[in-house]
Amino acid sequence: MSQEYRHKNTSVFLLNYHFVWIPRRRKPVLKGAIRKRLQELIHEVCQRYGWEILALEIQPDHVHLFLSVTPEWAPNQIIFRIKGYTARILRKEFPDPLMKLPSMWTRSYFVSTAGNVSSETIKRYIEAQRKT
Repeated sequence: MSQEYRHKNTSVFLLNYHFVWIPRRRKPVLKGAIRKRLQELIHEVCQRYGWEILALEIQPDHVHLFLSVTPEWAPNQIIFRIKGYTARILRKEFPDPLMKLPSMWTRSYFVSTAGNVSSETIKRYIEAQRKT
């Protein structure tokens, strides 16, 4: 099933980004209640900005997020908002394991673009992460 083009007043677009990022020192802290809360927070921030989550998988030491966004958002702005929002709240709510890290997330991240053809491939890849 291919994704449809989205429309705004002055544009027609299909912008999909696949992000991957890790906690500082690649510590496997994204499990249990932290994992569940991180998932909720990612959904909150994406809903606030009108970004559509196509796939999300949280592993103990990294996060895969596949988003459909509007053209006014650059990838660096998107990841900055997601990482900043989630780090601030998670470190406040889970101080014991997370405050031991100098920061919640590393400054680095991976991002790639995907159009209609490869979107399904990326979704299958992210969903397959659960099984590994």
